[in-house]
Amino acid sequence: MPPTSRTLAIRRDPRSNELLARGGDSAAHSILQRAGFIAVVRLHETYHRVPTGLAEDDESSLATDAVARLRAAGYHVGCDAGFDTDARPASHLPLGASVAHRAERLREATTTDEAAGVLTELTATHDGILTALQELLEASAEFFDGLGQAADPHTARRLRYLADEHLDIVRTDLIHIRNSLADRHCPHPGRSACTEEVLATEHERSAVCACPPPPSPRTLPAPPPPGAAGLRR
Repeated sequence: MPPTSRTLAIRRDPRSNELLARGGDSAAHSILQRAGFIAVVRLHETYHRVPTGLAEDDESSLATDAVARLRAAGYHVGCDAGFDTDARPASHLPLGASVAHRAERLREATTTDEAAGVLTELTATHDGILTALQELLEASAEFFDGLGQAADPHTARRLRYLADEHLDIVRTDLIHIRNSLADRHCPHPGRSACTEEVLATEHERSAVCACPPPPSPRTLPAPPPPGAAGLRR
């Protein structure tokens, strides 16, 4: 039996006739969202529904597309007969994966120069990731400006506030951190490659290398004495 996180069900609820998708991990949830589903976060589970106002045929097309995408990604999907499909669309690397790759580069960085280079991709003035994110927020605000409902101007103002205030704080702090790293030019003491060389000032014949000692294991609290939990008054 496949792991629960790799298994999903896309079916119409027999009581409400709602088209729902249940199961899967966070990667499956991203696929569902890209197929058009909307996440519903509850206390004990997160499931997905189709957008309101769709005709039943449109809902079925959306579900069929989701089944195809999920199976192409290797998920086991149970579904109503009307959503079953042999299609396996080609998957493309999402934009977020490119950004996440920078996080992997930071986790592998061994010097402050390498870390500063990664943070430069975030903070570059003209074409950095944060600059592009600001453009997205501003374009979203422009979209809401003329959308027509009473709450839309408020949403547009909120998007501009996020771009001009919150995002600006993040960018300012990260620029300062990146510049500080760029000035240091030093290896990370916990990530430097072991040279297996002994310092010239070392007097102990048993010394092997000059690497810093590994972090000490976390000390667990001592267990209570026997019978302490069952004392009676």
